[in-house]
Amino acid sequence: MASGLLNFWAASYKKSPRLHRLNGYVYVSSVLLVVLTSGYMAPYATGGKISSMGFNLLNLIWLAVTTTAIVHIRKKRISQHRRWMIRSYAFCFTNLLIHLFTSVLHGMIGITYVTSYTTGLYGAILCILVVPEVIFRIEKKPI
Repeated sequence: MASGLLNFWAASYKKSPRLHRLNGYVYVSSVLLVVLTSGYMAPYATGGKISSMGFNLLNLIWLAVTTTAIVHIRKKRISQHRRWMIRSYAFCFTNLLIHLFTSVLHGMIGITYVTSYTTGLYGAILCILVVPEVIFRIEKKPI
């Protein structure tokens, strides 16, 4: 999360493009590490196969989104790269969102923990995919 956040700081690229690029490699390596370990652990997820499929879906989408960002920057499409990296960075908040939804559904509403967790997982995926798109639509265009 820290690596991605550092690269979103607008001055990071302008002041030190080499550091921005190096930090980008750190971020992509971290994404690959998370995707691999999460894929390995997915079969043991709370909620069984339905949750396992959700985690595997999440991993595939995160990998595809991050790869798309890399392709855009290699082709010097900076604004598209930035948008795809925002989408990729949103996936860093998966765990937080899953546990937030689970806490609300289980702790406040009283739904069983397994059902809350599974619902939280798919709710997190939905939020991760929708929130960046909403932000893109409401952000002001540069003059």
